[in-house]
Amino acid sequence: MKQAYPAFIVNTNDGSEYPFLICVPDMEIFTEADTFADAIEMARDAIGVAGISMEDNAEELPVPSVQDDAIEKVKHHTEDIDFSKGILTYIDVDFSEYRKKADTKTVRRNVALPSWLNYEAEHAGINVSRVLQEALMNVLNVKRNI
Repeated sequence: MKQAYPAFIVNTNDGSEYPFLICVPDMEIFTEADTFADAIEMARDAIGVAGISMEDNAEELPVPSVQDDAIEKVKHHTEDIDFSKGILTYIDVDFSEYRKKADTKTVRRNVALPSWLNYEAEHAGINVSRVLQEALMNVLNVKRNI
């Protein structure tokens, strides 16, 4: 599922290592970056991580706010930095694609095969796990991310 969440980016101009501060009020995310381009990437990554974590915990993803609601929300997060005076931009994240790129751990599954088929696969030098992955991607009509 693809969503676009409002994010506020503030350049503190204070000479610090990370002068760009980012707030994504819909997800209560705060992060920092050293350039504006990195700020967008950091926001996208933070939204992606938060989103797949929410999905894994069977939580609903928040509905992205419209501009006026986002400004009101970010005012509640103002302590030292007034993010509402920053640049408002919308950060798009495709959670399905993000999960494919970020969640690359392997999962062990037991698969039942007839003994004769396993014998043939072993003697042919076939990687059964690879064949299963390719078959599942074909059936699900998804592609491997490299």
